[in-house]
Amino acid sequence: MFYIQTLNKISPVGLDIFDRSRYSWGDDMDAPDAVMVRSASMHDLELPASVLAIARAGAGVNNIPLEKCAQKGICVFNTPGANANAVKEMVLLGLLASSRRVVPALNWVQTLKGELPPQIEKGKGSFVGPELKGKRLGVVGLGAIGVLVANAGAALGMKVYGYDPYLSVDAAWGLSTAIIHATSLKEVYENCDYVTLHLPCNNETKGMVNAASINMMKSGARLLNFSRGELVVTEDLLLALGERKLAAYVTDFPTEEMLGNDSIVALPHLGASTPESEDNCAMMAASELKTYLETGNILNSVNLPNVSLPRSGAARICVIHLNVSGMMSKLSTILSDAGVNIENMINGSRKDYAYTIFDSTTKVDNSLADKLSAVPDVIRVRII
Repeated sequence: MFYIQTLNKISPVGLDIFDRSRYSWGDDMDAPDAVMVRSASMHDLELPASVLAIARAGAGVNNIPLEKCAQKGICVFNTPGANANAVKEMVLLGLLASSRRVVPALNWVQTLKGELPPQIEKGKGSFVGPELKGKRLGVVGLGAIGVLVANAGAALGMKVYGYDPYLSVDAAWGLSTAIIHATSLKEVYENCDYVTLHLPCNNETKGMVNAASINMMKSGARLLNFSRGELVVTEDLLLALGERKLAAYVTDFPTEEMLGNDSIVALPHLGASTPESEDNCAMMAASELKTYLETGNILNSVNLPNVSLPRSGAARICVIHLNVSGMMSKLSTILSDAGVNIENMINGSRKDYAYTIFDSTTKVDNSLADKLSAVPDVIRVRII
């Protein structure tokens, strides 16, 4: 029996992925095998030694201590692409709202009293804004969401610049041929009327939109951020809006300083808040956990290498270890001394960490896990 702890309310559609005869789940578990989480912070949570994996039902993993988990041999998954369409639709809303001044117009209409038509005709000129067709859109980050946004922008008649130095082959296949491949952020900033951010927040990207980068943008450009608030330096942003260097900012991550600013469209983190998105994320997260717990295969991990091997043989030996030289020789020697015949194997690495799967032609004793665990730089061993 596998035990899954849920730290947030998880869509029942996702939990239905688990076979009730083999799985039990709930928010109160003493020794769970895995954890499913959405937005709850896990940084101060002391995880029991039983936890093998964590699945985040969403793309961002800022609420999970990734390095700490890797050090303990806990595989962390996210669900890339599961909420992509929901966020794409919000970005389209943001593009329109930043141009047509819909939000202040709505607020103004609510203040009217008496006969409305003459007041509307007299006041509507204050809310004039440009059309999207023919304008230039810069999409920074071409992952699952960025690709959809870029293609949608092109479908609206915009000239789209896409920038991503780490563009994957799969993402490239999904891009419309109309998308211009920008070779630098400078090219995007200097050419585009709208810039939308679709990348994670890390040491390289935190504060990437600042006074220097804003200065490279076209005067009157509109900036959209549905990724992470920390990508933008708030003080520099507000100054640029005040000086009209930027015409508008649309964000899903408002701060107190942004409230009451007519040039800012502030949304309460609604990007992925659709029932379809919550279902998709929960189903993907559950599938990732189920696959890892039952087969040891890793897909969509954010802290360990993605390694997958079709199951063969009578037993599977899974080893999480540091990415150091000589490790394969040490592991193979122990297996050989134990009389284990390896039918198939695979190894993968991700920065400091590596993961190796061995399939044995015969069943192996659980005491083998203790011998492998005793090897220096081995973090965790599982026999399935």
